[in-house]
This record gives sequence, C-alpha cells and structure tokens, in this order.
Amino acid sequence: MRRMAAKAPAAAPQTAATGADFPRSAPAAAPAEAPAGTPAGPPAGPAAPAVEAAPRQELRTEFPFELPRGYVDDSGTVHRDGVMRLSTARDELIPLRDVRVQENPAYLSVVLLGRVITRLGTLPSVHDGIVENMFASDLAFLQDFYRQINAEGHTRAAVACPHCSEVFEVELGGSRLGES
Repeated sequence: MRRMAAKAPAAAPQTAATGADFPRSAPAAAPAEAPAGTPAGPPAGPAAPAVEAAPRQELRTEFPFELPRGYVDDSGTVHRDGVMRLSTARDELIPLRDVRVQENPAYLSVVLLGRVITRLGTLPSVHDGIVENMFASDLAFLQDFYRQINAEGHTRAAVACPHCSEVFEVELGGSRLGES
C-alpha cells in the first residue's frame, strides 16, 4: 500500500478522533451489512452535496543551479548551469556499497552528487568522475544545494526588507555563493 501526502480540504477540518494524521481521500465506508429489511442502495434522505476535489499540488523534483566557478572539461569548455533532482532512498544507499566510499567516507558526497545531477552544461552525462574533478568551491556549493532541496524540501526563504519591513520570499536555488 502506498501513501501519498495530500492537503485536506479547508472546509472539513479533522480532529484526532477522525484521523488527523491521514488526509481524507474518500467518504467514510458504508457499513459492511445493512440491517435486515433495509433496502439496498443509496441512503434515504437529502442528498449529500458534491465534494470538490482539492487542487493537486505539483511536486517539484528538479532544481536548476549555476556553479560559482564551473566544471572545465578536457577541451577547456566551462560548464556552469545544471539541474539536480531530488534524491531517493536508493540514491543514498547504493553509494554505501561503493569500495571508494568504504575506504574513504568523504567520497560519499562525490558518488551521491554524480547520481542526482541530471544535467551540467552541454555534457552528455554526469557521473562521479565529473564531480571529483570539480573545483572545491563548486563541490561545496553542490553539497549545500543538495541539503537544501532534499532536507528542507525547497530552496525558498522568507525574508523581511530592512527598510520597509515587508515580508517576502526569495529563491535561494541557483544563486551563486556570496551573492544575496
């Protein structure tokens, strides 16, 4: 059985007694058996109002970024813009079997980033060999970016203007180190 997170409709708040931990996706089930002598079919009485389906919230799984320095390939081309996808449990478990990671745990982030970076500039593919040849500042940027999108779920932050105190959100993903 697969559970998916969904937002409960605002008009129907739930309490602990009605299963607040689980969003309601369908009306309560009918009793298993109708009492003897009761006709089968829909219940008598006023018809229940039609419940509108809550709008589906789209899950963002890929996030663009721009490296602070850029990866330089064998021909001297600099690749700076790329895309990282959300990590799966498999992405985090498989590198643990890698001999390089077992010998040197610091290598884990290199192998992991090689799995979740889906595009970098015009390179045909991205793998751990590409990541291990990046500049240290780019590796640090990617490690931080990975944490932002996987641990926190998004790359937005609420900030307040120091002059007018108006609160708004800024997108941190894709920004370059040292820029605000």
